[in-house]
Amino acid sequence: MSFSKPNISAATLTKNRVDISPTSGLCVSCLDGCPGYCEVGESALKGRDILYPKPYGKIISGSEKDYPVDFSHFNIQGSCTKEGEGRGYIDIKEIDISTSLGEEDRIELKTPFIIGALGSNDIVKENWEHITVGAAICGTIVIIGGDICGMDIESEIKDGKIVKSPEMERRIKNFKEWQDSYGNIFVQCTSEDIKLGVPEYVIERLNIEGIEIKWGQGASSIYGQNKISSIDDAKELKKRGYTVNPDPEDPIVSEMLRVGAFKEFEINSKNSFIDEEGFLEEVEKLRNIGAKFISLKTGAYKATDLALAIRCASKAKVDLLSIDGSGGGSGMGPWRMMNEWGIPTVYIESLLWKYLKRIEEKGWYIPCCAIGGGIILEDQIYKALAIGSPYIRLVSIGRGVMTSAMVGKTHGELAKERVRKDIKKYQEIINQSFSCALKLREIYGDKFENIPTGAIGLYNYFDRLSTGMKQFLAGVKKDNIKDIKREDLIALTKESSDVSGIPYIMDADLEKIEEILS
Repeated sequence: MSFSKPNISAATLTKNRVDISPTSGLCVSCLDGCPGYCEVGESALKGRDILYPKPYGKIISGSEKDYPVDFSHFNIQGSCTKEGEGRGYIDIKEIDISTSLGEEDRIELKTPFIIGALGSNDIVKENWEHITVGAAICGTIVIIGGDICGMDIESEIKDGKIVKSPEMERRIKNFKEWQDSYGNIFVQCTSEDIKLGVPEYVIERLNIEGIEIKWGQGASSIYGQNKISSIDDAKELKKRGYTVNPDPEDPIVSEMLRVGAFKEFEINSKNSFIDEEGFLEEVEKLRNIGAKFISLKTGAYKATDLALAIRCASKAKVDLLSIDGSGGGSGMGPWRMMNEWGIPTVYIESLLWKYLKRIEEKGWYIPCCAIGGGIILEDQIYKALAIGSPYIRLVSIGRGVMTSAMVGKTHGELAKERVRKDIKKYQEIINQSFSCALKLREIYGDKFENIPTGAIGLYNYFDRLSTGMKQFLAGVKKDNIKDIKREDLIALTKESSDVSGIPYIMDADLEKIEEILS
């Protein structure tokens, strides 16, 4: 059985004409005269453009590969007893799912789920206000993705250093206008950002406290990718050092663009190598210029790279180590790479737990850890926290956040179209459409009218996740998220047990059972 779906996907708008050959994904009979519906056929016409999900910048895409082990291969063990005192009850309303980040300085969080780095492509740019205002009112962390300043055509760069980026300033302002005592906003920095002086710019001029150093992401093994349609913008980005394909300065390219041979330029950051000494020096530099919180974000690279990330994070004593397994995605990476590279989330988290346990035994410093990669619902969040317990304290969500914000935004726009300028009627529709709208009106008063409807959608989504987490905790008879343990899970298959170290369902709790029955 193939775990993959090669050659056809809704993400690339491709399909088959007849039955599929499972290995190649081609039609069983490829007909001479077929216009080419599949990826191979489309590639014959558009070449490298078919590498990416489409329409690019208008969708968010995640892997459709059916991995041998994922979170569905585990169940949460409910119980009718409570550890310690055997009597009493648990009130779901009293269950605490708040957490914190940081050692000396602390960021208090209302939930254990944070918003993973969202980058420079158009779909994030167009929905950023909805996402970041939602993050602020939810009391969580949101991370501005890499390459924002470099990809901002309006940026001012002098002597190779950023001095002003309207897009970066907008993104930070959106959050800070709504931030209360919970949550925070981090800025992710790639090697290109560091070279451009982005950390100094956002810390010293924009009062950012948290920097995330990016080694990679789970959706692709190459650094930032983007697409733009303007040849003038493509020339500017090439001048800034980005790799641009096709070459906007090639005379034939402007003619190719004019006749429609292609519609967008592909933009790629440089792929830099990582070394321990350079990382430690960079962390020290960030602290010296005023960074209060430092995170290391790495992707689904091979196990030795994961071990290196743990070693570096421990030696530098970073506040957060964020691991992104393959299987998620936001639509910016090449489609086949999104499906076919890297270590899937459950596997890489199991390795992470194993390695962290080992360094704990050695007495090394262990940072707070976050896991991400295709996690969007409360059962997956609970399982992710349990598999990585006690080291994984946060879950990073990307696509679920964007989906809820975009749906909220869409319903706000539909409401405006229905009522035109009748503000009273518009407010009634918002109250009806969003279950938490009246609650937010009570909290924010007149200021509620300035909350984007996408932010309300995100708030509703987080409210659902929070309630779902409390229900699972109640079912396990626990009243605090800090009490989640690996013992809360059972593996439904031998393979998932072998991968994770979680006991197989028929072997779980054998010692306790023997004690009870004897």
